[in-house]
Amino acid sequence: MSRPHILIARAIAPQVVDFLRQSCEVQDNQADIHWSQEALIAQLQGKDGLLATGIQPVDAALLAACPQLKAVANMTVGYNNFDVAALTAAGVQASNTPDVLTETTADFGFALLMATARRITEGEHFLRAGKWQEWQYHMLLGTEVHGSTLGILGMGRIGQAIARRAAKGFGMRVLYHNRSRLSEALEADCQAQYVDKESLLRQADHLVLVLPLTPENYHTIGAAELALMRPSATLINIARGGIVDEVALVQALQTGRLAAAGLDVFEGEPQIYPGLLQLPNVVLTPHIASATAASRLKMCQLAADNLLAVLQGKPALTPVNTPDPAAQAQRFAYKK
Repeated sequence: MSRPHILIARAIAPQVVDFLRQSCEVQDNQADIHWSQEALIAQLQGKDGLLATGIQPVDAALLAACPQLKAVANMTVGYNNFDVAALTAAGVQASNTPDVLTETTADFGFALLMATARRITEGEHFLRAGKWQEWQYHMLLGTEVHGSTLGILGMGRIGQAIARRAAKGFGMRVLYHNRSRLSEALEADCQAQYVDKESLLRQADHLVLVLPLTPENYHTIGAAELALMRPSATLINIARGGIVDEVALVQALQTGRLAAAGLDVFEGEPQIYPGLLQLPNVVLTPHIASATAASRLKMCQLAADNLLAVLQGKPALTPVNTPDPAAQAQRFAYKK
């Protein structure tokens, strides 16, 4: 039986590349070249699997141009780069990497919350600019974290991990809104209370966004929602940039409608809406919530394990769709 052919879209952990080479023919991209969509399709010719990094669009056009492709594995928990309906109809198994980055991302989300609330980056810029001349009562006054009210929009694994940190580590009152309510046992473990979205926005001292980007969730935080929030509140986004209307956010921050924001994701990343760059009350980081060596290695490995499982005729470990059986059979029967 011939070995499956795999394309790795960007540079990943070398040990995972070596792992895949033990059972597959691998074309890597350790030079970390950003291929255009046309170039990606060209590189995928004759490939059975794609290990993606969450930024490569996998849509109907790509799938039609790559009839041998059987599996696509994101090494991220998010998969808004996948057209899931097209993948399902085309018989291609898609997968992501939940769980392995949960605690790391929750750590970062809480760090971003604290940096935003306590104006840490503002303080560093203030100091580096030589503006600190003496201690002053009113200098860089921030917002309390301990004992305050945390609102979480999107209560999946990462949201729950943030809730536990807030309630058990910082004595915070935790409110959440999600498309489905957690079980009583999970609510008790997280010490979190379910409320409707409007109540969440009105009551939160700090609002953390941890929901997936779907057509329904696009700009779910816009001018109307920001107007409901307390002027002293902070907003933290570690989900996806498209969740927030960045134009409305800048206006709220400029006018004092909102105290501050911490953003790890952006709608047009890596391009950043210029208004955000001009504001001192925004903490900006380049989509690094999962960026520890240990977590990134686990993400790569799980993506590789997902690819191998599918190409060996086994179920994906963490699937995001159920491929059409007839279409999937056609792809496995395809001859170059």
